[in-house]
Amino acid sequence: MTLRNAYGQLGVRAELLPVDLAIRNQHGDGTRYGSLTPSWTGTSWNGHCVLVLPDSERFVDATVEQFDEVREIGMGPMVGKVALSAHGTQDGVLMTPGAQVVLQRGDLVLTYTVAGPKALASIVEHPEAVAHAGGHQRTGVNVASYTLAALRGEGVRGRAMRAPHPRLRALLRAVGDAPFEADEAGDVRFLLPDLGGQGQWLRLDEIPLPPSVPAAWPR
Repeated sequence: MTLRNAYGQLGVRAELLPVDLAIRNQHGDGTRYGSLTPSWTGTSWNGHCVLVLPDSERFVDATVEQFDEVREIGMGPMVGKVALSAHGTQDGVLMTPGAQVVLQRGDLVLTYTVAGPKALASIVEHPEAVAHAGGHQRTGVNVASYTLAALRGEGVRGRAMRAPHPRLRALLRAVGDAPFEADEAGDVRFLLPDLGGQGQWLRLDEIPLPPSVPAAWPR
């Protein structure tokens, strides 16, 4: 949920996708993680979840290295191509329940099976998730801020400015080479000029952008 907000601040739409994940080695042995019918134990959600990026038809498994056999390979998050459901997001599901995505990581085969809308609701509608929604949003803004700062780097900014995300391009223009730092609360702020000439420290979600720039996700 934090990463979803981080993508969204940069204008990249990302949606939660609960999945069942089976990881098998070259001999066919393996372990199943997640569930098609996830549940909660106290404040812990028992399941596995990835993000779908509808505009690029990709998904990101940011936490795949929590599983020992994948972490040993050491290649970071898993990113794969997906086929989105013809039903779009009307029922809250971007991929048809039961659909599978199969990816290779080293000598491992990762098979993701999409859970249904009830699994998604078990995340977003649960009191624990609702109670921490503000924290996920705030941390997502900070993650996006560090990402934006990194995208200003030499040899990177040019490619970032060609990305098909108007909000990202507008933010890069707005912050320019402005210094940034985290305050005592851990919130990242950029020092931008103001009418008084003293400058003002602004969070990423406080930076004024032209009216034509799309709002951050989720909307």
